[in-house]
Amino acid sequence: MGSVSDARWASILNTAVDGIIVIDEQARIMIFNRACERMFGFAAEEVVGRNVAMLMPPEHAADHDAYVEGYMRTGHRRIIGIGREVRARHRDGTLFPIDLSVGEAPTPDGRQFVGILRDLTSRKDAERRLNELQADLIRLARVSALDEMGSALAHELNQPLTAIMLYLQAVGREFARAKEMGHTAEADARADAILEKARREAHRAGSIIQRIRSLVEKRAPERKEVELNTIVDDAVDLTIIGQDRNVTIVRDYQAGLPTLRIDPVQIQQVVVNLVRNAYEAVKGRRGGRIVVSTSQDDRHALVAIEDSGPGIPREVLTDLFQAFKTGKRSGMGLGLAISRTIAQNHGGDLSVDPGGEGRGARFVVRLPLRPQDEERTEDDEPGETRAD
Repeated sequence: MGSVSDARWASILNTAVDGIIVIDEQARIMIFNRACERMFGFAAEEVVGRNVAMLMPPEHAADHDAYVEGYMRTGHRRIIGIGREVRARHRDGTLFPIDLSVGEAPTPDGRQFVGILRDLTSRKDAERRLNELQADLIRLARVSALDEMGSALAHELNQPLTAIMLYLQAVGREFARAKEMGHTAEADARADAILEKARREAHRAGSIIQRIRSLVEKRAPERKEVELNTIVDDAVDLTIIGQDRNVTIVRDYQAGLPTLRIDPVQIQQVVVNLVRNAYEAVKGRRGGRIVVSTSQDDRHALVAIEDSGPGIPREVLTDLFQAFKTGKRSGMGLGLAISRTIAQNHGGDLSVDPGGEGRGARFVVRLPLRPQDEERTEDDEPGETRAD
């Protein structure tokens, strides 16, 4: 009867889709099913009787026995009965992600630990491809927005470039006149003044080009510590180029905001989208006004863009954040959808008070003061994601 039970047990182990490993109190491998053989590249006979640390990254393997011993002595659990994502080591030395859940069972021969493993490589690859596609879509939205602003940007760049040309021509004339009259000292002073004006215009043009380049260039998302007020102000400066000068822009930035770990280009993209939409909302209205403000609450930094337009109609509100839904004559309808995605990818959100009845719309971007990956429990310290 025992042999039948053993055969049934062996059949269950070897037909299981997930990897199954059983170890004893000394962390020696007792059972290593066929799914594990496929996952790790080892045959069962090569690992049975050996320490399970051989299947772990080197930095975790060295401490594994101490964690098992600590659990046996204190009963403090880090992964047993919980489960978590960890890295495992293949026979060829490469590391790959797995989902690991561990249970324990008392037996006449002592406690045994049963690990259920699932290879996450395919899922991680799919997530990576999805993230790449999302990054491309976010960049496409930036390019689309700048394409719509193209005429205004070209006009804005043409002004300083034309001024530089005229200033340089003026310098040439000054030197030619001074040479004829022998007044080189006076010419030098006038030339320096004109060249300083030319330098200022060149800096202005270069600044515009740099902002455009940072928004358009293909780049991987990159988060770093930045001052929120600075990147918001730069985004507003870029957006108001070529817009109606009769619209009043109010910048109300709270001083002393903590730095945020964010992707500055993506957050600027959100601000550009929202300020451009605000200009659309006040177009043709007397006394148009847009307020861009920053502030914070207990957990978030806030960027708010409020306009003096008519508000958002109720029938539009339902699809407001849907991609490819737009009421504009041009554009792809990606702005608000992408903006909310960016905010949510940062652990925050984008919400709207639609206004109406004499109030304009107010959009609020919430960004966490503390990145999500820093919000860990004590048991989630680096180096502790191992099969204890």
